Amino acid sequence: MWIILQKITKNLILAIPMMMFAGFIYGLNFDPAWLKSMIIPFTFLMVYPMMVTLKIKKVFEGGDGKAQLLTQLINFGIVPFVAFGFGIYFFADRPYMALGLLLAGLVPTSGMTISWTGFAKGNMSAAVKMTVVGLVVGSLLTPVFVKWLMGASIEINLLAVFKQIVFIVFLPMVLGFMTQRFLVKRYGQADFQKSVGPKFPPLSTLGVLGIVFVALALKAKTIAAAPEVLLSILVPLLLLYLFNFTLSTLVGKAFLPRGDAIALVYGSVMRNLSIALAIAINAFGAQGSDAALVIAVAYILQVQSAAWYVRFTDRIFGNNQPESPRFACQG
Repeated sequence: MWIILQKITKNLILAIPMMMFAGFIYGLNFDPAWLKSMIIPFTFLMVYPMMVTLKIKKVFEGGDGKAQLLTQLINFGIVPFVAFGFGIYFFADRPYMALGLLLAGLVPTSGMTISWTGFAKGNMSAAVKMTVVGLVVGSLLTPVFVKWLMGASIEINLLAVFKQIVFIVFLPMVLGFMTQRFLVKRYGQADFQKSVGPKFPPLSTLGVLGIVFVALALKAKTIAAAPEVLLSILVPLLLLYLFNFTLSTLVGKAFLPRGDAIALVYGSVMRNLSIALAIAINAFGAQGSDAALVIAVAYILQVQSAAWYVRFTDRIFGNNQPESPRFACQG
């Protein structure tokens, strides 16, 4: 089972489109209403396993302050506003799709931030720190940004969004940290990092695929009636990721050494779409399925673009330099 999950996790480029297609077919032929009851279990399955291997202590290590500052400036000072602008322009008459684009640009970093930084031979210590900081700060700021930017277009229950953030992020984070402490005490730090911990992140894949399936099943009839809606979603997402990759690359090359620059790119471009998807579906009811559709399509672009960027890393930043710190991949 673990081998199968690991293979699926490494092939999200194929797994997510296949699950989207399966959800679409199911939604056309069956009543998908009952699937809403699976949203909460799938949400927990997405987030909790990632938290078990999260290295929170990395936040308190120094040495890459400039990279951390630049990353969070991009994450919270630039990208959300660009996503909001694209949403208003491309989805002027579909505010919940604009919300989906905003959510896709609001919660930065995931376990894949660390993995892709490792694949590109970047500074993984910096990437771990970016992941923890981005996750916590993004979770706290998301309700505020959504209310501030979208409050005039859609009805937003700020308390309900905060409650979802607590349930989706902070509760799994606490339980994950407790699980990590228990497992380290039982098996030792070395065995946990080598054999026990790595078994958890692939479980998140099941939650991601489940949520994607539900999102497409709920919107299947809408898509079938107006297939051009997928193209209308694809264009602003492509522009958003192109902008983010370009900005992060230029900032990294201008101000940081190679390893930190690569971490900055993946620490700002990789968004936590699992959490964004869970917020869209859990906090906004039936209308949230429009936002979820945008985020589901973003999964495909994010994984594809990250994989291609790894191939061109040496051309962009030069050959690998040995001084960058290395840590075991997660996520």
